[in-house]
Amino acid sequence: MERETPEAAPPLTFLRGEEASSGSSSARARFERLIRRVQAEVCAALEAVEEGSGGGGVVFREDAWTRPGGGGGISRVLQGGRVFEKAAVNVSVVYGVMPPDAYRAARPDAAAGAEKAGPVPFFAAGVSSVIHPNNPFAPTLHFNYRYFETEAPQDAPGAPRQWWFGGGTDLTPSYIIEEDIKHFHSVQKQACDKFDPTFYPRFKKWCDDYFHVKHRGERRGVGGIFFDDLSDHDQETLLDFVTDCAASVIPAYIPMDPIIECRKDTPFTEDHRAWQQLRRGRYVEFNLVYDRGTTFGLKTGGRIESILVSLPLTARWEYDHKPQEGTEEWKLLDVCINPKEWI
Repeated sequence: MERETPEAAPPLTFLRGEEASSGSSSARARFERLIRRVQAEVCAALEAVEEGSGGGGVVFREDAWTRPGGGGGISRVLQGGRVFEKAAVNVSVVYGVMPPDAYRAARPDAAAGAEKAGPVPFFAAGVSSVIHPNNPFAPTLHFNYRYFETEAPQDAPGAPRQWWFGGGTDLTPSYIIEEDIKHFHSVQKQACDKFDPTFYPRFKKWCDDYFHVKHRGERRGVGGIFFDDLSDHDQETLLDFVTDCAASVIPAYIPMDPIIECRKDTPFTEDHRAWQQLRRGRYVEFNLVYDRGTTFGLKTGGRIESILVSLPLTARWEYDHKPQEGTEEWKLLDVCINPKEWI
C-alpha cells in the first residue's frame, strides 16, 4: 500500500503527463478543476458563517499530500467553531492499482467478472465533505462527487477503459423541520430536472436505500440524492450534471434562509444535545460499516485522516434507547425508518 508524502503547499495540479497542462480539456483535467473550485467555494462560505457569528476567526486547516504512484490531495478541516463543531472538505486525485477486493468495493455490479481478475489500474478524483454543526437543530450535511476510470486488469490486457461518475448530497438532521428539508430537496430536484426528469426520483430512492443502517433498520437521515457507477449517458452530459449538483451545495445549505443561518442560534437544551449525540452514533455506524468510500479508501491504502475525517468530534451510544412515541425525537426516528417524499 502506498503512503502519502506531506507537501508544504498544494501543487497547481495533481495530474501527470499532457493532462497536467493548464489548458487540458480531458475529463480528468476538467474534473480536477471542478473539485478544487468546489472545495475553495464551500470552505469560504463556511468560514464566512463563522466570521459572521463571532466565531473568533476560526478557519480551515489545510494539509496537502502526494502519493509515490501519482496524484495526491488536499484536506481542509475546521474544528471547534462557534457554528460548526467540525467541517471537512477534501479533494483527491489518485493514480493507483486496485486489488480485486477493492475493485469489487468500487464496482459491486462488476463483482462477478472481477472475482478472478488481477490488479486493476485506476484513476480516481473526487471532492468529499461532511459538516457537523454544534446546534442540534442545524442538520449535518454530506456531499461527495467523484470520477473513476479503470484500465484493463493486469492479467487481461486489451480490455476497454471504463469510466463512471458517482456522488450525491444528503441531509442528516436530529430534528424534523419540514421547511428546511423541503428546501434542501427542492434544490436537489432543480439540479436533477435540468438534465433528466427521471433523475430526482431515481436518485432520491437510491439515496434512501444506500444510507441505510441495515443492522438498525434505519436510514441515516432524510436523504437527498445519491448515484454511483453512472455511465448511462454520454460523458459530457454527466460531467455537466455533476458540476451542477456540486454547485447546488451552498444554496441548499447556507443561504440566508433556511438552513444554517436560521438554525445556528436556535435555543436548545441538554436533552436536545443528548439526542443529537445518539443520532451521530448512527452516523458513525454507517460510515464505518457500510460506506463504500470508506471501504475503498482503506483497501487502497488511502490517507487515514482523510478517510475518517467524516466522523464527528463527539457521539454517544446509550443502551437500548427508545424515544417516547409522539415526541420530536420519535418523529425523526419514524422518518428514518419510513422514508417519505418531501416534495
